[in-house]
Order: sequence, then C-alpha cells, then structure tokens
Amino acid sequence: MTVMITLEATPDGAEHRSRALAAGLLLTGLVVGAALLSLVWTPYDPTAINVAGRLAAPSAAHWFGTDAYGRDVFSHVLAGAQSALAVALAAVGVGLAAGVPLGLLAAARRGWVDEVTMRASDIVFAFPALVTAVLIAALCGPGAVDAIAAIGLFNIPVFAKVTRAAAQGVWARDYTLAARLAGKGGGRISVEHVLPNIAGLLLVQATIQLSLGIIADAGLSFVGLGTQAPRPSWGRLLADSQTLAGQAPWLVLFPGLAVLAAVLGFNLLGEGLRARLDLKRGLFARRGR
Repeated sequence: MTVMITLEATPDGAEHRSRALAAGLLLTGLVVGAALLSLVWTPYDPTAINVAGRLAAPSAAHWFGTDAYGRDVFSHVLAGAQSALAVALAAVGVGLAAGVPLGLLAAARRGWVDEVTMRASDIVFAFPALVTAVLIAALCGPGAVDAIAAIGLFNIPVFAKVTRAAAQGVWARDYTLAARLAGKGGGRISVEHVLPNIAGLLLVQATIQLSLGIIADAGLSFVGLGTQAPRPSWGRLLADSQTLAGQAPWLVLFPGLAVLAAVLGFNLLGEGLRARLDLKRGLFARRGR
C-alpha cells in the first residue's frame, strides 16, 4: 500500500513567504527599472555641475534636490543604480564562474583535492573585500574594476563551499551512483546530474551575494576605492554629502534609501526563493514508501 504524505505549510507561513517574494520582486524591479531607465533618460545630466543651483531643496524642478555641486540628486540616484548593479552582477559572475567549478571538483574528487580547495577558500576568507580592494588599488589604481575584482575574489570561496556542500548530497543519491556504475566520469556526472539539481540553491545564494555586492560597492566607493568620478555612484554621493547631512539631509536620505531598497529587495527575493526551494524539497522528501 502506497501512502502519499502531503506537506502543507501553515497559512501564516505561506502568506509570509509569498509576501517576502512579492516585496523582493517589487524592490528589485524598481532598482533594475531605474538602472534601465537611466540608460535612455534622466531629468538632467547627472554629472552636470551648476554652482548657482547648489544645495537646492527637493522641489518640482529637482525632485530629490541638488548636491553641493548643483547636480540633480534624482538623476544621480537613477544613474547610480547602473554602477551598483553592474559591479554586483560582475562580482557575482566572477564568483559563480570560478567558485562553482571548484566546488564541483572538490565534491567529485574528494581527498586531497577537496582539502586543498577548502583550505584555499579559508585563506581568501581571511582577507575581507575592503583589504583586497586596498591591495588591488595600490597595484592598479582605484576604480570599478578594482571593486569587481575585490568583491568577486571574496565570492569565489562562498560559491565553492556552497556548491561542494550541496553537491556532496547529490553524489550520495541513487541516480548518481547508477551513473557511475554506467561508466560515466566524474566531470560528466557533475554537469549532467549534480549541477542541475543544485542550480536552485546557487540561484538563491547568488541573490544574497548580489545584496552583499551592492553594500560592498557602496562602501568601497564611499572610501574612494570603487566607482570613480564622473561616473555616478551611490557610495560616492554619500561620501560627498557626509559633512552636509545637517544642512541638506536629502543628500544622505535618498542615496541611502536607494541602497536600502536594493539590498532589502535582493535579500527578500533570496528568502522567498529559498522558502519555495525548501518547500519543494520537503514535498519530495515526504513522499510515502
């Protein structure tokens, strides 16, 4: 007799997951939409200086006011979304491109390969992204590429460890063992069987790393190691405004809200996706015997 056990989430839990996913999609959609919109339109040139109009309060002419150089803050925030997303996406891409193969290799080969990979990851973890950015800036000079390299290098061990842990579970499954008995090599099994089964988990981790990448980019730009002028940047706008927060609070408020919206959006999106993935796993794990 076959018994099917259905995992039913409580209404409150399901509603919470749906709200988190919806809120994450909304906030990330706003940030991505702002970045795309700024490619074709901004109310003013975000880099145009107008000394006569400096420190103007928010108004119909300048929705977010102007900064100490007379630049339109709304246009600057819109264009700054490009830099934030570009750096975060590129850094996550570096982490995925290098970390996932390393994690798959460690899970497939085990032994000394696994040990060397994990110890190398621990060494990279010992150097925070800010310290790495300082080292790279000393060699190559500050800039967006510096930020991408520093954040991306830190992402590599993150994805390597996540991939290894998830892949080890898949390697213990019956269909993976059957593939090995059929004569398939470790590389082929990793690509055909392991990677497709951990892709959802990697997607969730990628959204989390995107939020961390945006924070890191803002922080690096704030200390002068990230995106450089005249390219708009949320972190540099905050740095330029730190001595004027009392006189012109909108200079800190609006770029700060932009960073908050982006980080919160990707975090909520990751939480919603993770909950959906956990629920799906639970449903399959509780099928009767």
